[in-house]
Formats: sequence, structure tokens, C-alpha cells
Amino acid sequence: MEYRKLGQTDIDVSVICLGTMTWGQQNTEEEAHDQLNYATGQGVNFIDTAELYPVPANPATQGRTEEYIGTWLKDRGKRDELILASKIAGPGPYTTHIRNVSDYSVQSIKEGVEGSLARLQTDYLDVYQIHWPARATNFFGKRGYYHRDSWDNNIEVILEGFQAVINEGKVRYMGISNETPWGMMEYIRLSERHELPRIQSIQNPYSLLNRTFEVGLAEIAVREETGLLAYSPMAFGLLSGKYHRGEDKPQDRINQFSRMSRYNTENSHNATSRYLGLANEYGMSLAQMSLAFVNQQRFVTSNIIGATNMDQLKEDIDSINIKLDKDVIKAINRIQEEIPNPAP
Repeated sequence: MEYRKLGQTDIDVSVICLGTMTWGQQNTEEEAHDQLNYATGQGVNFIDTAELYPVPANPATQGRTEEYIGTWLKDRGKRDELILASKIAGPGPYTTHIRNVSDYSVQSIKEGVEGSLARLQTDYLDVYQIHWPARATNFFGKRGYYHRDSWDNNIEVILEGFQAVINEGKVRYMGISNETPWGMMEYIRLSERHELPRIQSIQNPYSLLNRTFEVGLAEIAVREETGLLAYSPMAFGLLSGKYHRGEDKPQDRINQFSRMSRYNTENSHNATSRYLGLANEYGMSLAQMSLAFVNQQRFVTSNIIGATNMDQLKEDIDSINIKLDKDVIKAINRIQEEIPNPAP
């Protein structure tokens, strides 16, 4: 396994991060524990979750993912060997059952941390992240931009909330997720101006089908030492190639959940077919080529993989051993130029 520094901290995180959003919906508690045991046995020390998980969001299952991790942590111990990250849910029609999250108030952040710590059965989180902005802007696949003035800049309030939970010893570092270049720089600007916690990571989508992070955000991530925690590197499983080989099943994510259809477009399928042909040409699986591409990016701190079975997990983790040469990168870039960012 390889490791990189998390932002400007002294934490070394594995380049492969174990994502958990299927646990409690598509995966049982036993399967979650098996994945945790295997991943940590392969040197993965970074685990990412969220109070909203599993997805799709559902009041009946909300928090179950953290509970599964918590029972594993209780049995395993050795908490100090792991880097554990979670997220506080933002405003939306599917989060009203959690609490009043409309403004990410200091009290809401405190309540969010307390809930996650209780479910995870731990005393602290290494990284606590804002899951998505409170303002209406571009995230979760939204294209175009329509400006709304009906938002009071609450980023300073968010930073004050994080300062409170950091002072209490319940959180070590802060991260953001699903942010724009303006939002990322606003966090950095306000933290410097008011001597408040600095963001150490940004968790946004990044894959062969969505390289929009490279425009604006990548430069900030490198220059400000606030690296990307890349999510959906497999584009909800489309980049496994199984949908193009006729190996997909009704229970697979894209087939089962209509809310996860933003990768399931004609252009995404066309691009994936091209990438599959390229992987075959160079004698590797599409999944490993897709993940190796993400792993190699300078602006990436860690690549968040997710799997619903052990075969997938093993293949994904093994991507750390693959290094794409210049010819493969050039071929990938040609496909990107011809079918640019088909999945938002």
C-alpha cells in the first residue's frame, strides 16, 4: 500500500480509502466486517463514512453504516491505527429526519458529531466533513449555473462549529465535500482571516467519466495542500465494464436505484465502451485501469473505493500495484477529448 499526507497534517493515509455507503442497504453487517478485515489487512488505514449512509438516503436505514463500523471497531480495538472520516448531512428533502440541518449551525455540528461518535463507538473522528454546501450551487451532477442571492454566507459559522468540536477533542481535522472552486477558497480565506480551522481535504467525484475536478479545483488542491478524496471513481460501477459485458444484475446499483442514474447516460456508456477496449488492449481490467488513473493524480490524496462483494474489493485494492504508462495516459486523454466528462 502507498500512503500520502492528509493536507497539511502529520497524518499518513492510504492512497486507497475504504468507502462504506452500501453497508446497511446492499451489504449486511457481516459483509461490512469482512470488507473491513480484508482492507485493513492489505494496508488500508483510511475509512470514509457519513451519518446519512447507507444510500439512497432512507429514514429507516440512516446511520446503519456507522453502526456497522462501530461494532467492528469495538471488537477490533486498535483505534489509533485507523484514520476515520465521517460527514454531517446538509439541507435537503431527504435529511429532514436527521435534525435541522438547514444552516449547519454550531449546535447542529455538535449534534452531528455526537451522533456519529455514538454510532461508531469511538471518542473522536480524525476527519469530519461538510457533506454538501447549504447554498444552491453545482453538486450531485448539476450542470450549468443559476445564481441565487437567497443565501447568507454561513461558512464562517461552519468554521466556528468545527472549532468548537476540535476544541472538545471530538474531531481532529476538517474537510469539505461536493464543493466548488469558489467555496473551497472561501473556506481557506475565512479560516485564515479569523484564525479558524483550515480544511485539509475536499471530497468530490472524480473518474474517467467525470474529470471536472481538473478545472479549477485541482490547482487549488495542489497549491493549497488540500488534496482530493476522490469519490465515485468507478462511476457507480459502470467502469467495471460489467454493463457492457452483459454481466450486470438487477441488484447492481445503477439497475436498482433510479436516483443513481447520473452516470447511466448514452455518452457515459459510449465512453466506457472505449475505455473497456483500451484496457483490453493493454491487458488489464477496466476497473483497475480506472482506479489506477485516479491513484496517479498528483492532486489526489486518497481514492475512495466501494464494493458490494469481496471479488470487487480485492480487484479494487490491487489497483494500487498498477502504474499506467505514458501511452495509456495519452490514449485515455484522447477518449476524454472526444467524449469529454459525459457524467456530471
